[in-house]
Amino acid sequence: MFTVCKPVRKLAKSAAVLATAAFLAACDAGGLGGGPSINTSEPVPVALLVPAGSANSGDAALARSLENAARLAMADLQNVKIDLRVYDTRGSSNTAASVAQQAVADGAKIIIGPVYAQAANSAGLAVLNNNVNVLSFSNNTSIAGGNVFLLGPTFNNTAGRLVSFAGSQGKNGMVIVHSNDAAGQLGQSAIATALSSSRVNNAGTVGYDRSQQGVINSVPTIKATVDAAGADSLFLTATTAGALPLYSQLLPEAGVSPTNTQYIGLTRWDIPSQTLELPGVQGGWFALPDPSKAQAYRQRYNNTYGEAPHPISGLAYDGIAAIAALVSQGKSNALTAAALTQNAGFQGVGGIFRLRSNGTNERGLAVATIQNKQVVVIDPAPQSFSGAGF
Repeated sequence: MFTVCKPVRKLAKSAAVLATAAFLAACDAGGLGGGPSINTSEPVPVALLVPAGSANSGDAALARSLENAARLAMADLQNVKIDLRVYDTRGSSNTAASVAQQAVADGAKIIIGPVYAQAANSAGLAVLNNNVNVLSFSNNTSIAGGNVFLLGPTFNNTAGRLVSFAGSQGKNGMVIVHSNDAAGQLGQSAIATALSSSRVNNAGTVGYDRSQQGVINSVPTIKATVDAAGADSLFLTATTAGALPLYSQLLPEAGVSPTNTQYIGLTRWDIPSQTLELPGVQGGWFALPDPSKAQAYRQRYNNTYGEAPHPISGLAYDGIAAIAALVSQGKSNALTAAALTQNAGFQGVGGIFRLRSNGTNERGLAVATIQNKQVVVIDPAPQSFSGAGF
């Protein structure tokens, strides 16, 4: 679920917020920086770009869920009024650029969305000269920067959290196992970057082709790399839909036992739930949003709309939450880049998050393991950015 899958698609997390919408009030957003001046005593025009009208299967449901989540957030607002305008991108980069320009012409002071990275990049470029910022649902860091900020959880964030935790648990040698496609290479880079600034040594990297034979062929190399380095942990970019089921069987059979070598996953190992049944993932570590807040959001959404939210719908809630927290301070520069990137961050549906000046984000994640086919949190998500891991 934390995969980038296709370069244009970003996955995110379901997350959750309290029933009364506790937005973590942003601290002083002083300074100028790119962005419009707004009148906080009037409803703030916000554009929401969703992939409705696309030919892609599932985009209609995704678009509906994103809009529902945004309106759920708006229902929680106190002393802040948002004028939400929804625009359909049809899943197209060209359309995203066109409707972004239309949104600004209609008065939008900030844009939330689009979903796909190429569309988000196009939307950002289309309104760059209008001094309007874009809070994209993407997690593809290649498009971050300038007036485009990512709301989607990034590999760098997840890798940093897990590597830091591994170091705190005394791990000192980690082998990276990654697929040779674009997502796997991005994951490998994120893990290597995290290792470079941690107490855990990079004990080697093994790439594999995304095929059954590619996975099988890599197992002896992984075993040899672990043995040669005396590595005590293995960080895999593999997903449940990809190589994880096969690795969870073949690696223990080859002598890389999870009893002696800590398995760590860059993606969610609790989604889909069938992953929890795999013998090889028992005891593995992965990161996830604050579970209690995520569950509260899912339940509230379900109670309101009579259906489960799309896994990334919470990002639309987060976008509204951040805007509302800033606007509530009554400052005309509330939607500038300087304000959006204030260090205190915001409270989202899956816990705390903050936007960084380079367009990426940090999210407060919990570390979980799998015990007896159940998810068990072993290191809770931090509740503020002065907490553990930051």
